[in-house]
Amino acid sequence: MNNKIMSKVFGWMFIGLMISFATGYVVSLNPTMIENVFGGAWWILLIAELGIVIFLSARIAKMSPTTAKVSFLLYSFVSGLTFSSIFIVYEMSSIIFVFLITGLIFGIFALIGYTTNIDLMKLRTYLFMGLLAIIICSIVNLFIGSSGFNTVLSLLTVVIFIGYTAYDVQKVRRLYEENALPEDNLAIYGALELYLDFINLFIHLLDLLGKDN
Repeated sequence: MNNKIMSKVFGWMFIGLMISFATGYVVSLNPTMIENVFGGAWWILLIAELGIVIFLSARIAKMSPTTAKVSFLLYSFVSGLTFSSIFIVYEMSSIIFVFLITGLIFGIFALIGYTTNIDLMKLRTYLFMGLLAIIICSIVNLFIGSSGFNTVLSLLTVVIFIGYTAYDVQKVRRLYEENALPEDNLAIYGALELYLDFINLFIHLLDLLGKDN
């Protein structure tokens, strides 16, 4: 039965990724849409993304499966709007290459998280502290503007989200075993967590390996 729930989780995650990438690509082809997205609407979109994530995470146990699915699809679409910048900044061949590399790394550590007998739940505090430190350092670097420091931060972020990938897969498996959430809701919750892991891995690997237009 674990295979069944994980198939649903990865299926929804893939749908979310495809919506985000397709939305970003279409928007990048339209100068007017780009101007609107990265003009006054930029902060509104970021707030909307954060709001949907908080809503889904906080209410997932109580909302209907339909509401959960619609919320996840809406988040994927809104995220795709802000994602459009990568298609402007980076070469398409570079984006595809890094996407495949991200998929390989993600797949390896998702498998580790699913099969390992090591209790990865103990990593939660360390992963969160590491992520918080990276966020603080990134804010500081906005004022410093050091490209070398940014490279180090991207490397550390990749390591953190590799850890989160394995951790989140094991967490979904345990939530299923404990019957903590209805199956359809758990599938969406897991898809959201792993979607965020994949996107963060991809963005920071693209920062390290991508070729600018």
